[in-house]
Amino acid sequence: MRDHRFPIGLSVRLKNRTYIAPEAAETYRITAKLPLTSSWPQYRIRNDELGQERVSGEDNLEPIECGMPSPR
Repeated sequence: MRDHRFPIGLSVRLKNRTYIAPEAAETYRITAKLPLTSSWPQYRIRNDELGQERVSGEDNLEPIECGMPSPR
C-alpha cells in the first residue's frame, strides 16, 4: 500500500491529457487526499481560475516548481 506523496495545496499538472478537452485547465491545486484506487493514491484537484475540479491518481500528476517554465 502506498502513502500519498503530495501535500494538499501543491500546484500540479496532469501528465496525460488524453480524453481531456483542449480548453481544460493546465494547472491545478491539490485540495484533498482521497482513498487509494488501483494501488495509487487519489487526489481531488481544482483550478480556481476556471472553476474546474477533477479527481486524478498520483501516477498522472507532476508537481509544478514555482518560477520554472513549462516543459512544453
